[in-house]
Amino acid sequence: MFDFIATLVITASSALLFCYWFRYTCVLILRAKTTRDFAGEVAAANQLSFLTVQNQLRAESGDLNHLHDALNRDYALLTYLVSHAAGHRGDVGLEDRMLQFNYRLMGAWYRVSRPFSATAARNALEEMSLVVAHFANVMGERAIAGAAA
Repeated sequence: MFDFIATLVITASSALLFCYWFRYTCVLILRAKTTRDFAGEVAAANQLSFLTVQNQLRAESGDLNHLHDALNRDYALLTYLVSHAAGHRGDVGLEDRMLQFNYRLMGAWYRVSRPFSATAARNALEEMSLVVAHFANVMGERAIAGAAA
């Protein structure tokens, strides 16, 4: 009986530590600054709305469901563009895969928290917008690298 309880405690602790590590790593990736910010240029070139969404979230204005839909459209377009960028076809690194999973996780958290807490829903949308901005920067970096090649 003791072995079962010890195994259960160790397994639960390991799972919690893994979740903490995953979230912390995603936050670190999103907070990392690039030498040049391509988000604005990529947003303007592709008519993306994540910068507007970020501003509306900070101003606490706008319909959250509309902002969520706008982020999903931007995310779908950017992940397609990043995965099909010239010279990088299918080249998606571990960090990008982690952020893709984090985006889906935050989307699920948004759907769960929206009926109960507008603050939690806004925080989820804010993190989702940071993931979209990260992929816009990746797209800009790959475009510059492709043009230089």
